[in-house]
Amino acid sequence: MADYSFLTTWLLEAPRERVWEAIYAQERWPEWWRGVEAADEVHPGDGDRVGAVSRMRWRSFLPYRIEFEVTTTRVERPHLMEGRAVGGLDGVGRWRLYEDDGVTAVLYEWNVATTKPWMNLLAPLARPVFEWNHDWVMARGAEGLARLLGCRLLASG
Repeated sequence: MADYSFLTTWLLEAPRERVWEAIYAQERWPEWWRGVEAADEVHPGDGDRVGAVSRMRWRSFLPYRIEFEVTTTRVERPHLMEGRAVGGLDGVGRWRLYEDDGVTAVLYEWNVATTKPWMNLLAPLARPVFEWNHDWVMARGAEGLARLLGCRLLASG
């Protein structure tokens, strides 16, 4: 398997609670995040959604889809949400939100390994393309979230 570690940061001119609610509602991501084709809840988890399982299907700029299930492992509203992915990608994703003076910083850590044989075979040569593709998808998320919230996206990267 090929391992990848990503750190994405978005700065939005919006209160943390509004940003949190949009990110927390994963089942609604396809409505505003270009690239998310499906985010279907398989199991609801507890009252904070710990233990919730979602089946995710993504399509990126590159002509392939990737599917995996995410189990929510930790929720500290409205600061942190973490999940474990299995399927086409295997690893851990962690959202952290910080607010200062009406600006929310969203940090997303995504430490995953690809499990598809063709991706692993191409990884030595295609790693920069796969990394660029991840950044493209995350930029679409930032833009979509800003549109959803009706706020300015101050930075994305």
